[in-house]
Amino acid sequence: MLKVLIGQIGIGAVLAALFWGLNGHVAGYSALLGALTCVIPNAFLALRLVVPRRDPGPGALIRAAYIGELGKLALTVLMFSIVFALVRPLAAAPLFTGFIAAQLVTLTGLLMRDRQEHDGQSSSKNGE
Repeated sequence: MLKVLIGQIGIGAVLAALFWGLNGHVAGYSALLGALTCVIPNAFLALRLVVPRRDPGPGALIRAAYIGELGKLALTVLMFSIVFALVRPLAAAPLFTGFIAAQLVTLTGLLMRDRQEHDGQSSSKNGE
């Protein structure tokens, strides 16, 4: 999970720098805000899944996952609302490009983990 979050921050920073260099500072910070709108809710979900629980059973883990996913969705909506309400000027295309690129890092992480398990290199450290 940590590798995916670091990858999302990294792709957000790279995209922000590219947009800043090519289209100016508004596009740069818009791309960075888009990436952060993905990273922060994902970090919330990751914390919900790794925080120790009183009940270590599978039911508690499933509840934590549901609560984490609902919180992630709510945080994403909240962050987009805040960005659109408070940030002026804002470039929509770089904002959504940063968000989508950061989301694709999650997909890439899942595909890499699946490939490791398929190749027999499964890790017992939960994807680390």
